[in-house]
This record gives sequence, C-alpha cells and structure tokens, in this order.
Amino acid sequence: MALASRSGSGSQPGSAGLPVVGEPRWLPVYGPNVRMQGSMSHSPTSGSPPALRIGIPWRTTKEQQQGERKKLDNYFESVTRAGAQPLAIALDQAPAQLAAQLLGLDGFVLPGSPADVDPSRYGATKHPKTNEIDGDRDRTDLAILDHAFATGKPVLAICFGCQVLNVYLKGTLVQDLRAERPDSIAHGDTDLPPGAAKGDMEHSVDFLGGSVLARLNGTTAGKINSSHHQAIDKLGDELRVTAKAADGTTEGVEWTGGANWVVGVQWHPERLPNDALSLRLFAEFVTAAARSARDSVVQKA
Repeated sequence: MALASRSGSGSQPGSAGLPVVGEPRWLPVYGPNVRMQGSMSHSPTSGSPPALRIGIPWRTTKEQQQGERKKLDNYFESVTRAGAQPLAIALDQAPAQLAAQLLGLDGFVLPGSPADVDPSRYGATKHPKTNEIDGDRDRTDLAILDHAFATGKPVLAICFGCQVLNVYLKGTLVQDLRAERPDSIAHGDTDLPPGAAKGDMEHSVDFLGGSVLARLNGTTAGKINSSHHQAIDKLGDELRVTAKAADGTTEGVEWTGGANWVVGVQWHPERLPNDALSLRLFAEFVTAAARSARDSVVQKA
C-alpha cells in the first residue's frame, strides 16, 4: 500500500475513519536518490566501493531460533532497495561477540516485534495488556543504541524499535492505548471489534514543519499504516516529536542532541515498498550511513 501525501502544508488531518490497508498506489520518488536494486551482491565488484553494511536484529528470539524470516525480510528488502547490504544481528550473542559485530557495521535498523519492551526498564509494572517480554531483544537493541550513539552511526527505529529508542533515552511508554487512553483512535487490529477484517490499518498524521519526516514527505500532512498497541508516553531526553496522529499519539521522533542521524517511526515503512515516503526514508538513512562511514575514515586518517 502506498500512502499518498496530502497537499497543503499544515493542513489538518481528515477523518479518523480507519480502513484496512488496500492495494498499492505508486507515488513518484523525489528527494534522496533512491537506487532500486533487485538484489545485492555480498561482495563488491572489482573497483567498486564496498557496500554499506546495515545491522538489523532479529525481531524475536523465537523467530531467530525457528529461522522465521518472513517479516524480517521486509526490512532486508527495504535496505537492499536503498542500496546497502543488510546483515542479521543474532539476539543470543555474548556481549563481546555482539560488540565485535557492531564495530563492522555502518548503521542500524531496529525493527518491530510482537514482544513489548520490559516495563521495568522505564520504572513501570507490567500491565495486563502488555505482551510477552523478550529480554534478549531488549538487551541487543540497547547495546546497539549504546554503540550507535558512541560512534555517531545512524539509526532508523521502527515500531518496537522506536519505543525502545525512547526508553533508552529515559522516556516511558503507554503500555496499551485502548486500555490507558480509551478515546484514542484504533492503531492496530487488536483495537477492532471481533470479526473485523485484520491487517495493517491506516490513519492521518501531521508532520512537524522543518523536520526530516516532513521534508521527506513533501508536506506536513499525510497518511501512514498502523499496527501497534503501545506508544510513547513521556518523551525521551533530546528527542523531538515530529509526527502525531489526530488523537495526539506520537508517530515519529527525531534526535536533537547531536549530529548523528536518529529517526524513530511508529508505523511500518518496510511494508510499503511502493510508497514514496517509505522509499525516501530508507534512502536518507542509507545516505546518512554513507556520510557517517566517510567521516569515520577521515577521522582515522
């Protein structure tokens, strides 16, 4: 599904009616130069620079153990389409082994997950509606963020990844939107009545003028897909909210505390391969990884 930008910077979001996602509508690409590639060679051709290496942790320990890649591969395909080489980060590595792998990577995509961030990490007790906790996923993402912030490598944090980014920066989460904010719009199929069609939903979103997300979208108003039951509550240190749903739910954040590129989105751009904003977002992330890699080489020289 492609989600069309709506013209008119600063226009108000439309109806909060939430249809289940339908068929794709192609949107033209502009902005960052998106290199569309059907596949990536894991070894560069003679004379070409090595491909940027983007680390993506497995979504859950269970999926890693079972080799279940269906949803993980959406992220791999999006990174490949943007011109970089995706590499899986195992969740059960010893700290030294994980640290060694992170050193060889140029940027990180933190994917979604059916698990929820452990509420004890932000000083809360577990709500009855909070999903299963995956301690290995929490620990891996936090180690990735430690490394990325220390080295200036870019991070694109998606859904669960956006939430763990906020917790890492000392923010908190709404553990279940329907239970804790009953007036909120539906953000996932768990909010639908029994018997309703399941799948990604869509709703309007307002992007903050001057933000990375507004620039990539081409306007401050648009639509996004939606599949989550938790959301950011207290904002993490030096994050800025740059996308909001009509009900005030945070849908996008950007790091303001330094030069490194760190963007979190609550929606799922990896599921929108023909959507212009999604293409631009992954392309800009890969561009940021290339810039970070060049800067690192210059510093070492």
